[in-house]
Amino acid sequence: MSATAAVIGCGDVSAVHFEAVAKLDGAELVAVCDSDPQRLAAAVAVHGVPGFADHLSLLEAVRPDVVHICTPHDQHASVAADCLERGVHVIVEKPLAHTLAEGRRLVEAASAGSTKIAVCFQNRYNATSQAMHGLLQSGELGAVVGASATVMWQRSAQYYLDRPWRGTWAGGGGGLMMNQAIHTVDLLQWLVGDVVAVTGNASTRFLGGTIEVEDTAEFVAEHANGARSAFYATLANAFNAPVTLEVVTEKAVLSLRGDLTVAHGDGRVDVVPERRSDSGGRSYWGVSHELLINDFYARLDEPEPFWISPAEADKSLRIIKDVYRQSYPEAADLVS
Repeated sequence: MSATAAVIGCGDVSAVHFEAVAKLDGAELVAVCDSDPQRLAAAVAVHGVPGFADHLSLLEAVRPDVVHICTPHDQHASVAADCLERGVHVIVEKPLAHTLAEGRRLVEAASAGSTKIAVCFQNRYNATSQAMHGLLQSGELGAVVGASATVMWQRSAQYYLDRPWRGTWAGGGGGLMMNQAIHTVDLLQWLVGDVVAVTGNASTRFLGGTIEVEDTAEFVAEHANGARSAFYATLANAFNAPVTLEVVTEKAVLSLRGDLTVAHGDGRVDVVPERRSDSGGRSYWGVSHELLINDFYARLDEPEPFWISPAEADKSLRIIKDVYRQSYPEAADLVS
């Protein structure tokens, strides 16, 4: 495999994308892009490649094989669609888009041609997530009865002041649910099954003087297989606690909190340890960005769409937006 790569958006999460490309045999970084002159200059200095202030100029001048999109949420769909239309493969950070309409736009763009696109739900590549999915799909634990998940994290006002788009409907498409807890929402529906109904609430309990979006949310989801799951998340916790995800089946209870513990009904207990990351990225980004990126590049010559596609990522976006519609009926034009 030999491919040229460019990174669009040189903010915080781009660090793990730069790391992954640098480690990947056959991949060569050929350009960077950022609308902020200081971030762009810093990326050019560090990586020694041409820099561009807008993505269309980059695509015209360099024409990379793969583009990594690490921009604010409101730019995900538009930049990705521009790349796909030009035959450039795409890896885009979550969420799929900041609105349902933009999400649909990207789903349609992805289905219109053979160019590949992946959405970064990298936690699906975690050793624990893979083990849970394999066990649940095998049927050996019986049917899924129900599930629960929590995200008990902390974010300060400064986190939002440093990147003002994060705290807005227009820039982020939402708050906690879109920027932090979406990974857990994705795992919940991927592991338990497609969600057919959601009842929930989102609110601002802690950061109301700083952001216009939610910092706390909860919902109950009904899954197509008859299972029910309960979800709670907040940014008002004292620290970033480990994400928890528990799935109850007819024959076992699978409990994820860092490592995975499988308590079988016959008394046996299995433990699946999670990998530890040596990445320079933040710990709460997980350990599997590199695995997702490596897998994407390895599949570039395959005719099938990448498995974490826009259509797949649209599932978690719809769950979150459904909770928003219930929570902010007076602002339907902002939250949809």
